[in-house]
Amino acid sequence: MSETVTKPKAPPAVPPPPPPAAAQPAKPRRGLLKPIATALFVLLLIALPIITGNDGIGYLKVAQYVLIGVVGGIGLTLLLGQAGQLSLAHPFFLLVGAVTYAVLAGDPQESTDLVAFGLPPIVAMIGAVALCGLVGFAFAPVSGRLRGIYLGVASLSLVFLGLWLGQSLALFTGGTSSGRSAPIFELFGFRFANSTPAPTIAGVAIQQQQRLWYLFLILAAIAYLLARGATRSRIGRAWRAVRDNESAAAAMGVDVRRIKAGAFVISSAYAGLAGVMLALWLDLVKPDENEFTGNYSITVSIAFLAIVIIGGLGSVPGAVVGAAIVFGLQQLFLLGANQFGWFADAEFGGFSAVVVSTLIYGTAVVLVVLFEPGGAAAIGRRLTARFSRASAPSPTPREERP
Repeated sequence: MSETVTKPKAPPAVPPPPPPAAAQPAKPRRGLLKPIATALFVLLLIALPIITGNDGIGYLKVAQYVLIGVVGGIGLTLLLGQAGQLSLAHPFFLLVGAVTYAVLAGDPQESTDLVAFGLPPIVAMIGAVALCGLVGFAFAPVSGRLRGIYLGVASLSLVFLGLWLGQSLALFTGGTSSGRSAPIFELFGFRFANSTPAPTIAGVAIQQQQRLWYLFLILAAIAYLLARGATRSRIGRAWRAVRDNESAAAAMGVDVRRIKAGAFVISSAYAGLAGVMLALWLDLVKPDENEFTGNYSITVSIAFLAIVIIGGLGSVPGAVVGAAIVFGLQQLFLLGANQFGWFADAEFGGFSAVVVSTLIYGTAVVLVVLFEPGGAAAIGRRLTARFSRASAPSPTPREERP
């Protein structure tokens, strides 16, 4: 009888004990850097009227103008950077938004010679944004079929159309000589105008300009969050698919014409909101006298295009940076020229504030195109990645097993 000899099984391998807590590498806290920086930036914006004080209204007006550029720049970066559609029609929709707000919210008793409906200002603002979107939708047969420079030239015709309409329809616009006043914005009985007595914060009276700053800040924040949500959603993916390759997007089931037309509608609505903000900022709605200078001219088209290029095509945060550079520099130089006599000496060669600011952001556009096509957004991503690598702890070498 044979006996079967079985070998005893080897005991299971016991994993080595984990290293003590002191020897384990600390986890990098890179995730806290962005929320902390964002919170500090928001606090700075909220406290800006307090920082500028009662004597810094001019600087607060500069910041308000930047927020107008932020809203309009976000609308254009969605159309150009995300959907790949070139448009130069932003000044036209600025004018439509401003005039619509003045017509809907205007007091019929005060403007007897002008068309006015006397609606609540918040309703007038929403109506102006909606009307600009509808006008953009009416342009859909063109924007849905064209792209690139062809759409840019076609949209540029709207600027000339706005110039003609502004000069011809004086019952709505007030004409080029005097224009019409922008109705004071009011929300739930709170008027965004000077009042006596005025509430104060840290000794600073919260009057019209401070109130408009907070209104503009809320509108810009809403526009920013909606744009960020759109770029991360299904519609944003459809925009980028159409931008990269229309044929491939159509093969995947994307309705190219509908997506392109929808992007133009959204961009037009953003420009309409910026137009309402511009009317409140100027406290006046006045059409341009020619197509080259003014608040609704071709120069403004180029300025918005520079915002998108400097900030980075398709980057919503980049549009904020681009607006600060393009719109902020122009108003800052104008403020310096009016209050401190900048550009009055011969050493500046007779350059005006507008010319100098245009040269600066024009140079910035050239530098971006040559050396960093991704704009400020790409530079920010590179700096963030470099800082993250520098702050991350070096990995500890693994212990060799016997």
